[in-house]
Amino acid sequence: MISNRLNEETSPYLKQHQDNPVHWQPWGDKAFKIAKKSKKPILLSIGYAACHWCHVMAHESFEDETTAALMNDLYINIKVDREERPDVDQIYMMALAMMGQQGGWPLTMFLTPDGKPYWGGTYFPPISRYGQPGFTDILQAVSGLYHEQRDKVDANTEAILGSFSQQASLSVTSGSGLQSIEQIDIAAEQALSMVDFQYGGMMGTPKFPQPSFLEMLWRAYLRTGNDRFQEAVITSLTHMCQGGIYDHLGGGFARYSTDVVWLVPHFEKMLYDNAQLIHLMTLVWQKTRDLLLATRIGETIDWSLRELLLDGGAFAGTLDADSPDTDGVSREGAFYVWQETEIDQLLGANSELFKNYYDISWHGNWEQTNILNRLGNLGLADDETEAKLTACRGILLEARASRQRPGLDDKILADWNGLMIAALSLAGRAFDQPDWIRAAENAFDFLLREMTDGARLKHSYCAGEAKQADMLDDYASMTKAALGLYQATGQTAYLDRAGQWAESVDTHFRDQNSAGYYLSADDASDLIARTRTAFDNATPSGNGLMAENLARLFYLTGNQTYRDKMVQIIAGFTAQTPGQEANMPSLVAGFETLATGLQVVIIADTGEGEDLVETANATANPNLILTRLTPDAELSAGHPATGKSLVDGRPTAYVCHGQTCGLPHTDPAGLKKELFS
Repeated sequence: MISNRLNEETSPYLKQHQDNPVHWQPWGDKAFKIAKKSKKPILLSIGYAACHWCHVMAHESFEDETTAALMNDLYINIKVDREERPDVDQIYMMALAMMGQQGGWPLTMFLTPDGKPYWGGTYFPPISRYGQPGFTDILQAVSGLYHEQRDKVDANTEAILGSFSQQASLSVTSGSGLQSIEQIDIAAEQALSMVDFQYGGMMGTPKFPQPSFLEMLWRAYLRTGNDRFQEAVITSLTHMCQGGIYDHLGGGFARYSTDVVWLVPHFEKMLYDNAQLIHLMTLVWQKTRDLLLATRIGETIDWSLRELLLDGGAFAGTLDADSPDTDGVSREGAFYVWQETEIDQLLGANSELFKNYYDISWHGNWEQTNILNRLGNLGLADDETEAKLTACRGILLEARASRQRPGLDDKILADWNGLMIAALSLAGRAFDQPDWIRAAENAFDFLLREMTDGARLKHSYCAGEAKQADMLDDYASMTKAALGLYQATGQTAYLDRAGQWAESVDTHFRDQNSAGYYLSADDASDLIARTRTAFDNATPSGNGLMAENLARLFYLTGNQTYRDKMVQIIAGFTAQTPGQEANMPSLVAGFETLATGLQVVIIADTGEGEDLVETANATANPNLILTRLTPDAELSAGHPATGKSLVDGRPTAYVCHGQTCGLPHTDPAGLKKELFS
């Protein structure tokens, strides 16, 4: 007798469905054996805990006894948390695109008993509406297609598998690929045509933050001095920081805006978005010293440490979009929106001031409620006014705490934590905030302790259990984190760990006869295909992150092997998809790091030379590669600063470009002059 087995799982998203009348099975061999024995097709439903439309479809269909009975009769039903198994999600999302369908979540795919996709979609209403057929009609029609037109189904699945194989192939010598900084300058110039210069971000809706894309434009500004690049980034960040996508009371950014002006967010908050935005805002602040950015960086870090930090030191993944309103009805954004009467009652004499600055009115700015925003006046007010507004926000934050909070998905993901660790490391050294660096170290220590098995990482951890699956993105993000902590602390253990993970990636994810890395490891046995891409999505691609990691490891160690592997990644992907550099900003960043890496080596006894370190950290160059050595330590033979030493027994800094180092600096002023010239 088949029953719902999700009570055996630890994922909060899967747990949400453990009481459904649908006989959900977790992803794995057992489910596929049941499907093959029953000769039924598989209905695969993929979502995540913070997904609004996943909740809607669950309530309309999966909690409905009649619909569930039909699902159980016609299919073996498998439920997957996309955050726990991004490899599964990517395979079937790609399959949906090959079918000519728009992707999204919940992802609803129909598979043969051996996992091959033959039809799919995303959200389906229970009955026909929104121009979509009803879910029950779909269930019957797609089951009939499988049983009555097997030849057609088999032909379609084989064509899709063939497309997977073709897309994953990548030749080391296929074409010329990216060769020069001038090429990425041209790509960045072309990318400006996609930018909304009035409100920031990309043209159209919905609007996602796209931190990797904006970083590509910022790097282009730093290289070229072209003010259009600066304008694109500053306009985008200012509107995001002052828009409704930002939580003006608690801090942190929502996943995306549903409108062109950044007013109405899709209210879920994701660790990866906020990590990347902290990183990007810090890079921009290092050049502009903009107070708004500094404020939002601090607030967002405070929020992440307050609301996402778990016992043990690692970070949870998401906060839900939905929560109960005052009537107990679960609604999107209920925790965050306000009525004018609430503001008046809580703020008293300061109510009018606050309402003027935060767009509060009787009729509201979204569905008869108010989303706090400062889009009407993007600049900061005078100090006295900002102090009053800060006090008002504190009152409202305290009042909001009595509301029922959105659900927290307390699953710990290695790749997302890696992004936050790297962001905290950068922000901590840029703003001289040792507490932020300590938080990054604590999270790193948790992953080493609980989510590492020898040289292998584990992708997810929840309820005291780490899942065995590991992904390229885990190693790429955690290697970035290790390198970030090495720059922030100078502790060689982080550099050693980065090298170990790079070796694991090479062993388990690289096609030895080709270029680049697969998302899934060579011993992943429950997948129909291994995918490989350098295109960034909501998170940077693993191949893009590894390109920059390998470039940094080359500079830090002098090991030519790192450089050779990085060049292969760049050549393979950019030759395969020429003219697509704007879709691969992380890969492009890796290329720039290799081409223009700025190496600063500081030699000093432990606890000394901090003024030189602070000077190096103050540079706005995103390609800074900082090495801190004690006088008795040795650099590798291939490093350009090998053999360099203290001058007159004083802490000494060397600035190196490529394989050439400049004159030594023993005072911060001289180092600053060279770095900022």
